[in-house]
Amino acid sequence: MSRLTRRTVLGAGLAAAGTGLLTACSGSMNGMDHPSGGGGTSPASDYLGPDSKEVGATEALRKPGPERRFTLTAVETPLDLGGGRTVRSWAYGDELPGKEVRVTAGDTLALTLANHLPEATSVHWHGLALRNDMDGVPGLTQRDIRPGGSFEYRFAVSRPGTYWLHPHSGVQQDRGLYAPLIVEDPKEPLTYDKEWVIVLDDWVDGVDGSTPDAVLAELSKGMGGMDHGGMDHGGSGSGGMEGHDMSNMSMTTSKSRKSASPSPKPAGPSRMLMGATSDLLGGDAGDVGYPHYLINGRTPDRPQTFTAEPGDRIRLRVINAGGDTAFRLALGDHAFTVTHADGYPVAHTKADALLLGMGERLDALVTVGSGAFPLTALAEGKNRTALAVLRTGGGSAPTASARPKELDGKVVHGGQLKAAESVRLEPGRPDRTIEFELTGSMMTYNWAINGRKYDPAQRYPVRSGERVRLSFVNSTTMWHPMHLHGHTYALADGGARKDTSIVLPGKRLDVDFDADNPGLWMIHCHNVYHAESGMMTVLGYLK
Repeated sequence: MSRLTRRTVLGAGLAAAGTGLLTACSGSMNGMDHPSGGGGTSPASDYLGPDSKEVGATEALRKPGPERRFTLTAVETPLDLGGGRTVRSWAYGDELPGKEVRVTAGDTLALTLANHLPEATSVHWHGLALRNDMDGVPGLTQRDIRPGGSFEYRFAVSRPGTYWLHPHSGVQQDRGLYAPLIVEDPKEPLTYDKEWVIVLDDWVDGVDGSTPDAVLAELSKGMGGMDHGGMDHGGSGSGGMEGHDMSNMSMTTSKSRKSASPSPKPAGPSRMLMGATSDLLGGDAGDVGYPHYLINGRTPDRPQTFTAEPGDRIRLRVINAGGDTAFRLALGDHAFTVTHADGYPVAHTKADALLLGMGERLDALVTVGSGAFPLTALAEGKNRTALAVLRTGGGSAPTASARPKELDGKVVHGGQLKAAESVRLEPGRPDRTIEFELTGSMMTYNWAINGRKYDPAQRYPVRSGERVRLSFVNSTTMWHPMHLHGHTYALADGGARKDTSIVLPGKRLDVDFDADNPGLWMIHCHNVYHAESGMMTVLGYLK
C-alpha cells in the first residue's frame, strides 16, 4: 500500500493550489487587494498556500497537546439500514455512521485514513479551525488519496464542540462516508447525566440501483432535459412558494471542478424531486426525493433505541449529515433547551423543535419523563420522517408514523440564536467586505457563486488580522446552507458563532469573522449536488 504523509504531499506540490494565474471575477466584484474584496487577478504566488510557513506558525500558537491516534478505513461494504434493508455502499468500516472520533480540546488528533475504495477520496473536518494543509480538499489543500493509498491527518484541536468528518471528493458524502467528531471541553460548564449523538441523513445509495453519482447526472440535465414521467413529486410541505426557479439562467464558461468519478448514466428510478415546499425554507425545499431518511443509520421501521432513567438530563448533539435535506427534529412530549450552535455556546433558548440545514449542528438539553417517546426528524418540505426512540420506562414503542405535536410548536434554528457572552466577537467595523451572489436555477442546474462555477485558481483575497464581512446574496428561488472552512463567523447583532448558515431565497446574510488562520479556504453550499455543480469558491490569504 502506498502511503502519503503531509510532508510528501506538500513536497511534491499541489497541482491547483500553487500554479496559474487567477481570473477576474464577473459581476460587480472589484479588483485585486481591494477593501471590497472580489475574485482577484493576483498571481497564485501572492497567496499563502497550505505549505507556507505561516500555516505552521499558526499551528504552533495552538500549543498542540497529547496525541490521540485513530484509524479509518474507507471501504465498499454492505450496510444494514434496519427493517430488512441492506444496501451496498461506501463507509468507514462497516458502520453507519462511521465510528465516532472523540478527543478533548487541546489534544493533537492523528488519524490515518486508508483508502480501500475504487476511487480517490479525502477527509474534511467540518467546522474545525485547523491548519490549512489538513483541511482535506483535494486540488486545493492536498492531493487525492488514491485507491490503495493512505494519508495521515495530524493537527491541534483547539476548541470544544460538536463537529463531523466527511469526504470532499465528488458526491461521496452522500454515500455512507461520514462520522461524528466530538471535542470535549475539559472545563465543561454544562451538567447532564447522559449524552446522545444524533446523526440525521437522507439515503439513496444502493437502493434500486441508485447512486449519488447517478443522481447528480440526472439533476445536471436540468428540468428542461428530463423525462418528467417518472419524476418524484414528493409531498408538499407547509405552504410556501411554488417549486423551482423556472427562469433560464445563463451558463458561464469558467472552468468547473471535475467530479471525483466519471459521470455515469442515470441508474435506477428518477430521484428528481418536484413540488416540495416549506415556509421555513422560503419555498423550494430540495432537489432529491430520497427513498429513506435515517437517524444514526436506521430507517423508521427499525429505529435505534436510547435508554435512560426518568428525570435524567440528556445532552443531545445533533448533526445534519444529509446531502439535500433540512430536518425538523422533535422529541414527543418534551421541550429542548438549545445550548450550542455549530460547536459554540449560545444563550440558552427553549424550543419545541429544531431546524437544521445540511452541515449544521445544534446541541440541546432535555430532562426526560417516564415512558417511550419518538424522536422524529421531519424531512422539511418532503413529508417523510426518520425516527429514533427514547425509552425510560414501559409502554409501547412509537411507530414509524409518529408525528409529535412539538413539530408544529416553536421551531428554533441557528439563525435565531444569540452567542453566549464568552464567545461573542469583539465589536468592530469590517476592514473588507466580500459579496457572494448565489446564482443558478433548477432549469439548467447551473449553481454558482457570482455567476461563476468553481475554479480552484480563483480566490477572493483577505489579509491576516483583518475583520472580514461576507455578504451572501441569494438570487435564486432555493435556500442554500453556506459553509466556510477553517473559521467560525458571527451572525449580526450578537448572533451565534457558526460555520454553516441557511441563506433563504431572495435574502441577504451578512457574517463577520477575524482572518486569523492563513491558507486557502473553501466557501460553498453544503447541498452536495449544488456544490459539485459549481456553487463553491475559495478565500485566499495574501502574503
